[in-house]
Amino acid sequence: MKENSIMQPEAPQYAIETRDLSIFYGNFEAVKGVNLKIEKQKITAIIGPSGCGKSTLLRAFNRMNDFVPTSRVQGEILMHGTNLYSRDIDPVEVRRKIGMVFQKPNPFPKTIYDNIAWGAKINGFKGKMDDLVEQSLRGAALWDEVKDKLKQSAYALSGGQQQRLCIARTIAIQPEIILMDEPASALDPISTLRIEELMQELKKNYTILIVTHNMQQAARVSDFTAMMMLYGETRSGTVIEYDDTKKIFTRPGDKRTEDYVTGRFG
Repeated sequence: MKENSIMQPEAPQYAIETRDLSIFYGNFEAVKGVNLKIEKQKITAIIGPSGCGKSTLLRAFNRMNDFVPTSRVQGEILMHGTNLYSRDIDPVEVRRKIGMVFQKPNPFPKTIYDNIAWGAKINGFKGKMDDLVEQSLRGAALWDEVKDKLKQSAYALSGGQQQRLCIARTIAIQPEIILMDEPASALDPISTLRIEELMQELKKNYTILIVTHNMQQAARVSDFTAMMMLYGETRSGTVIEYDDTKKIFTRPGDKRTEDYVTGRFG
């Protein structure tokens, strides 16, 4: 039997899709029954009050929750028609296809150049590394600022530059999808604007999912928005509404969404 792979895809309608996805930590159901169809080369924002499972849901897409020993999933996450949680799917392969940028910039304790080259090397990159480093830094709108500092420590960069370096490091391994968990929450307004502008450039080549508490940011940058809330008395988070961002922010179909985006709740 041929092993399932996400390396030789079909031509899917969506970048990634969840079907009745529930995520557990031990016996606690943190996220309940999520059904999403994420559009290719668009930005999808996941919003909702603290504690409703936004980051847990985001991390499920590239199996980062696997690092929590008690975590498990029910349902499916489909990419190119393949369930990413099938037993014969390698989580490392999933993370090559679905990169992640975290809330706090986390460059490696290496040079700017090696921050980009290291991941590419361990993933078997065979091309010209200098070209990949330049291409990745250009892709993250950072090349002009660091091209004469490539052998300097990444820690010498500002917070905003470090976050763009982490984005460059992510795109160096050529993913299809980029997950961003509050990528600008630790940054000043000018750096936040740079990240938001960069996202608009990146979506020409990548599908982006972003968790954000900033309603203005979600409205500015995203094409689609998923609204999460706690489910009944269970304290489980679920998606209560998923639609075009403009509709979510101007004509939401759920009163709870309206109350949240207008600041009357949360």
